[in-house]
Parts: sequence; structure tokens; C-alpha cells
Amino acid sequence: MSVTDDAIEAIKQMIMDGELRPGDRLPREPDLAERLGLSRNSLREAVRALSLIRVLDVRRGDGTYVTSLEPSLLMDAMSFVVDFHRDDTVLQMLEARRVIEPATTELAAAAMPMAEIEGLSTLLDSLGENATVDELVENDIEFHRRIAVGSGNAVLASMVETLSSRTQRARSWRALTQEGAVEQTLGEHRAIQRALARRQVGVAGALATVHIAGVEQWLREALVEPPAGEAQPFDPAAADRP
Repeated sequence: MSVTDDAIEAIKQMIMDGELRPGDRLPREPDLAERLGLSRNSLREAVRALSLIRVLDVRRGDGTYVTSLEPSLLMDAMSFVVDFHRDDTVLQMLEARRVIEPATTELAAAAMPMAEIEGLSTLLDSLGENATVDELVENDIEFHRRIAVGSGNAVLASMVETLSSRTQRARSWRALTQEGAVEQTLGEHRAIQRALARRQVGVAGALATVHIAGVEQWLREALVEPPAGEAQPFDPAAADRP
């Protein structure tokens, strides 16, 4: 469990124990960090992650508040499952992506215009060294969208876009909490782009399978119940969620 996960777990436990209720404002950052025995940076990342899935609401100039935690809000804001709402919908979406996108990528390797394939490289280059998680995920979604469109199959492209949007939060969570996830994602994207440029149909499909399976495997491991006596991992939430 990463330091950020520890911080997330600590805040989540305060909510689950009733110490923080819907509408409550979190204590000041230095006070809360000291109380939980965390660095302020770790606490800041945890708050950012929990605000991403709307468990917390960060209000500029006012403070950070616990949301209403209504089921409808959670289901709308999250694409994968947390303790508040356990659901394997996002995992099924990732399974569907693993089936559909490799075939779509193979079609793109054969049919996508070279200018558009080169445009994928430009898209990846547009991410600066200090890109935010949101920027990375937006770039990721656009990368997969362009390949789907490049397949020449409008039905598949529509399916990929739907599945991609529903797994956006899971990808954001992974980038926030898994060490090296950002670099791994970019590296896999570049490998796929190179395979497309070389018209390596089978290779492009295989790389797409490995790429999507990595996110799926991460989520499966995050949702595994550890043996009795071991620390419980944070269970990513029912929102969604390259």
C-alpha cells in the first residue's frame, strides 16, 4: 500500500467511523496531517484523489468538505467500486475493452492514414514533463479515440468511446496511486504507435491487449480481499475507474 493509499484509508476510516459526516469540513491540513501521522504532501494527494471521485469537495478559499455520499451522486461520479458502493461494473467494462480494442487497433494498423498515425506521436509529445493526472487521462482518452476512428469502423469506434469514458475515473485513480503508472502508460502508447506506423497488425493488437490488461489487472488486485489479519487495501470507488 502506497503512502497516498495510507492517507486515503485514514480519511475514509474517519468517514466510515462517523468522525466526519456528510457536509462536515475537514480539519486544517497541518492539524489533520499531524493527527493522522502523515506528511502534508501525502495528505494533499489523498484529498485530491478523494475529491476526484467526489467523496470530498474542495472549495477554494473555504475548505474541504465531505460530500452528501448519496448513492446517486456516487454512481454518477465514480466508475469503479469503493466501500460505499461495491460493484464490478467497471471491471466488466475493462474486460470489454480488452476484447474490443485489440481488434480495433489491428484494423487501424491496416487502414489508418499515416498522417493520422504520425499525429498520435505528436499527441503523446504534447504532454509536458509535469503533466497533471487529468491531462494524462485526457491525452490517453484522445489517443484511444483516434485509433478507434482510424479503424474505419464507426460502430467499433462508438463502442470504444463509450467504454473509454466509463473507465476514465479508474485510469485517473491508477495514475494517482500506482507508482510508475504514468511512465508505463506513455511507454505502452508509444509502442502501439510505432506498431501502427510499421503496419504491424498482429503486434499492434497484442500491444493493445497488454496495455488494457494492465489496467484491468491493477483493478482486480485492488479489489481482492486479503487474508484475515492483513491490511485491507483501499477499494476504488463505484465510478469508473487508458
